[in-house]
Amino acid sequence: MSEKQTKNNKNKDFQIPDPIALGKAIMEAYEKVQPLFEEYIEKYTNPNTAKDLSHIKFDPMNVREAYIEFLEKLAQKPEKYFEIQAEFVQDWVNLWQNSMQKFMGEKPLLPEINIKSDRRFKAPEWEESAIFEFIKKSYLLTCQQVEKTITSVEGLDNKQKEKLKFQAKLLTDAMSPTNFAITNPEVIKETIDTGGKNLVKGFENLLEDLKRGNGDLNISTTKYEAFELGKNVAVTKGQVIYQNDLMQLIQYEPKTKNVFKTPLLVIPPWINKYYILDLRPKNSLIEWLVEQGHSVFIISWVNPTAKLAKKKFEDYMFEGVIDAVEQIKKVTGEDQVNTIGYCLGGTLLATTMAYIEGKNIRSKKSKTPIKSATFLTTLLDFQHAGDMKLFLDDEQLEHLDKIMKEHGILQGKEMQKTFSLMRANDLIWSFVVNNYLMGKEPFPFDLLYWNDDCTNMPAAMHRFYLRNMYRDNNLVKAGKIKIDGIGIDLSKIKSPCHFISTKEDHIAPWIATYEGAKRLVDSDVRFTLAASGHIAGIVNPPEKDKYCYWVNDKMADTPEEWFNNTIKYKGSWWKYWQEWVVVYSGEKVTARKLKNGLEPAPGSYVKIRYC
Repeated sequence: MSEKQTKNNKNKDFQIPDPIALGKAIMEAYEKVQPLFEEYIEKYTNPNTAKDLSHIKFDPMNVREAYIEFLEKLAQKPEKYFEIQAEFVQDWVNLWQNSMQKFMGEKPLLPEINIKSDRRFKAPEWEESAIFEFIKKSYLLTCQQVEKTITSVEGLDNKQKEKLKFQAKLLTDAMSPTNFAITNPEVIKETIDTGGKNLVKGFENLLEDLKRGNGDLNISTTKYEAFELGKNVAVTKGQVIYQNDLMQLIQYEPKTKNVFKTPLLVIPPWINKYYILDLRPKNSLIEWLVEQGHSVFIISWVNPTAKLAKKKFEDYMFEGVIDAVEQIKKVTGEDQVNTIGYCLGGTLLATTMAYIEGKNIRSKKSKTPIKSATFLTTLLDFQHAGDMKLFLDDEQLEHLDKIMKEHGILQGKEMQKTFSLMRANDLIWSFVVNNYLMGKEPFPFDLLYWNDDCTNMPAAMHRFYLRNMYRDNNLVKAGKIKIDGIGIDLSKIKSPCHFISTKEDHIAPWIATYEGAKRLVDSDVRFTLAASGHIAGIVNPPEKDKYCYWVNDKMADTPEEWFNNTIKYKGSWWKYWQEWVVVYSGEKVTARKLKNGLEPAPGSYVKIRYC
């Protein structure tokens, strides 16, 4: 604790933990957890009730092979390792000397080591206290040395290095001093201030999460009872006007007297639920689009069970995009629609557009029903698809196949675990500290409510998608993917396209989305880069005046060349995109009246929960 804080705390009455009360609370908590432990042991050890444990993979990233190869390469040329190790030892000694001098109240004689910190260490004690500053810097220095060692090994391919770095980061993130009560100054202070009640409450929170996960730890990330679909999230007024096995089509009520003639269809990913684009009124892309005068429709994908196990990727195209377009044409009387595809929804949209163009060529037609397409954080070229590829080598795909064969689906909680691992500090460890060490309830956050509302994947579709896109990158190979006898060739797409990507995207890295945009050689393509990540960079209303975006109307040979010639603008990209899409939206007409449909938005499909 810093000297300043020590002085401030002299006059404060700390609550000394009552050992009897604390012991009683722990025993009561233990009694609550005992049935859970017994049920868990029964489930996995009793031969009459135990599940098949083949789905439990103790090396989920198949990193063992990469680690063995890493050690072999390291042994062949150990000189670089010894050099890095010597540098690390010297830095550690310098850090120790500086920390001892600070502890003694003296000015450090050696230069400070340049170590990048992060928001885990935002508490002032990490800077003001010599002890905690040493703990922080020694940890960060070790993390830095581990990554440098992996990067420096010669003869190890980049894929193996990335896998090892990711695995090493998972381990070092778990070992952060912020994750342990005795080395986290905020937890120590809270324990003193509450007389240890935070730890008891934290243990109770842990038990509740174990109950919620039926014996498996399911960390609470928000206050779930604070939200209800149609009440305070997904509240933009509309009607479900059509549904089939895979989707409900929602039409939204106009908010302007006149609307653009060309309707707008939004295609979200089915790996998540659509209401990320309609979280709350002041943060809703859907509401904003309606306010700009668009006749907005959106696909709400069903949360499938094993009954839909045989639904294929092309079924999502025919029963999703194409079916939705046909329904919109009937309702509006228009023969073309503008479209927005988000993430996987964009990949499906591009595939559909290529299919339609291929079909038109075969039947000697020329007009496409898709007037323009906007791709939000969309991968078409999966060569450099980011951290997701680390989970998808052949062995891991075979493991997923076994799971999907058993259940008919890939359960949403499996995908949720993967995404959580990709952002472990934000989606795992921050809540371990808040819920279990600080003993606090998670904040009611709509984004995290949506994030926990996971969806299942039909086995046939997901198997096709993972192999053809992520593993084999077949979407950019003309004719390699065939749907209904039509070879998919992205270069045949003629509709104008606008790609919106985000600079810090860990799911669809912008450099990879740019490479995909270049595949649309016959189309008028524009690429815009927004700040922040996969969600925050997209769901960024202009009123908030947050972040920025980069514009360059000319496509360059490389993403780096494109970026070097961009103009940076402050705020949201939404208005800039609106200027682009208006060109393809037609004249203004009297707003189309919304008739009563099958049920009010958000509909019933989006309310189906399995985890």
